[in-house]
Amino acid sequence: MNGGEIIAKVLQKHGVKYLFTLCGGHISPIFVSAQNLGIRLIDTRHEVNAVFAADAVARLTGIPGVATVTAGPGLTNTITAVKNAALAQSPLILLGGGAATILKGRGSLQDIDQLSIMKAVCKWSTTISKVKEIIPTLDKAFAVAQEGVPGPVYIECPIDVLFGEELVRSWYGAKSKETPPKNFQERIVQWYINNHAKNLFAGKDSVNLNTPNQPFRFPTHSSSQVEKATAKIKESKKPLLLVGSGAMMNPAKANELAVAVSKLGIPVYLSGMGRGLLGKENDLQMRHNRRDAIKESDLIILAGVPNDFRLDYGNHIGGRKFISINRSKEDLLKNKTPTVAIHADPQEFLIALAEKFQGNYPDWKSALRTRDEKREANIDEQAGAPTHLGVNPIKLFRDMDPQLSDQTILVADGGDFVATGAYTLRPRGPLSWLDPGVFGTLGVGAGFALGAKLVFPEKDVYIIYGDGSAGYSLMEYDTFVRHNLPVVSVIGNDACWTQIARDQIEFLKSDAAMNLAYSNYQMIGQAFGAEGVRVDTIEGFNAAIIEAQRVSRSGKPYIINAIIGKTDFRKGSISM
Repeated sequence: MNGGEIIAKVLQKHGVKYLFTLCGGHISPIFVSAQNLGIRLIDTRHEVNAVFAADAVARLTGIPGVATVTAGPGLTNTITAVKNAALAQSPLILLGGGAATILKGRGSLQDIDQLSIMKAVCKWSTTISKVKEIIPTLDKAFAVAQEGVPGPVYIECPIDVLFGEELVRSWYGAKSKETPPKNFQERIVQWYINNHAKNLFAGKDSVNLNTPNQPFRFPTHSSSQVEKATAKIKESKKPLLLVGSGAMMNPAKANELAVAVSKLGIPVYLSGMGRGLLGKENDLQMRHNRRDAIKESDLIILAGVPNDFRLDYGNHIGGRKFISINRSKEDLLKNKTPTVAIHADPQEFLIALAEKFQGNYPDWKSALRTRDEKREANIDEQAGAPTHLGVNPIKLFRDMDPQLSDQTILVADGGDFVATGAYTLRPRGPLSWLDPGVFGTLGVGAGFALGAKLVFPEKDVYIIYGDGSAGYSLMEYDTFVRHNLPVVSVIGNDACWTQIARDQIEFLKSDAAMNLAYSNYQMIGQAFGAEGVRVDTIEGFNAAIIEAQRVSRSGKPYIINAIIGKTDFRKGSISM
């Protein structure tokens, strides 16, 4: 076996079903061998989208997603996606090509100090210098990616570690003993080359692919911590639960967590990967006025939610009592010391807590629900307001939501338009909403949708794009078509970077770099064999959604290019 074949077998051993790549000569043995073993190979049009797709697979399955990219610019193209995964606490493994071990640092093609770059964005970065190191290195990588706070791991795979020994020796020009050197200098060079090759391949025929997968650990709660939290909750009259991505690190237990949250009976706000946890409608879930609810609460429970900018660095909580549960010690204590700090997995903790405590807060819940309903009525009123051009985006989402099936996954990629959708669209169940996370990265759409459609081929996968963010990954419609992954995109086209423009124009009185065009984005999909339509009325949009569902369920991707008007719905939404 060559090194690429060994890597493919290790991936298979760890349950990897999909490998994302953009081809490169350095890494060909990896993806060719993976495909030969039955691992589904998805080649993208940009390396960053290969990593975004691996990230989505990890979030939806709990198994680290895997991508492989070539050396140099192939690797540096992934950095945004790798850092996004790190901040989103998503486990993935990136296999990067590298210059031959014998040529490292000598000016080989695409040879840069890749480890120094990747150490800044990964949990662990390493290089393989001998074929026999492949199995223990990958086994460790899978454990590191998942243990504690999950995150990305980078493994550099030099080209001469991946190809067969005979071919590599021919590349080296290694001489056999039957071809003696002509002079002393040639003798030294030949000795060095032969010795390097010998060390590179030493032990390759005795590698053991049957080694057990390394266990991975994460912090766990104690029974006394459950009891302490239970006591605090029993003392409160208006508890409030906030569930975020940090409570969704084991997708296999998402439904169990949903049952636990319902049993607790505490009004809840869901964010990040937690969106959709309780389904489309649940009396406990509140959607609006979270800051006011926090201020009125007498106990806040943060489950996988740090006190970062989203909670105004802890200022929303102020001096109120709060319990925080987090795998990350840094996030647990960020900006504010909890009344009760529990360094443990929030999902496991809430499931255990629900076995000890079931509450009911009818008056508190009714007060929050009444305010939620007032906000919903206000949104309905804003949805009915006319816009100067195109479709009111609030009305667009209000009409879109009832047409979504219960088997829907929503991928959020954009600013103003997507944030409007977050207020109005209702994810249908656990693991039905994907957004970039705290990094706020534009461009995740196509990669996330790739991963989601592979993991759940039976579901309708929608990308909610801003017209700005669509520019990052619409070329992946080629990938959707080639790999028969019928994704639907809804592009909110207002010919502007509106989220930035709102404040820039008000504060700086300039629209510099803000304006786009009302481009025919649907034609990009059509160029690759997908279908699509441009609409500028709500009637046209509603018809397009029905057609998009029909076309995508028959196997073709679809783009709805919706010309939208401008509203003041998100005025003053800048974050710092």
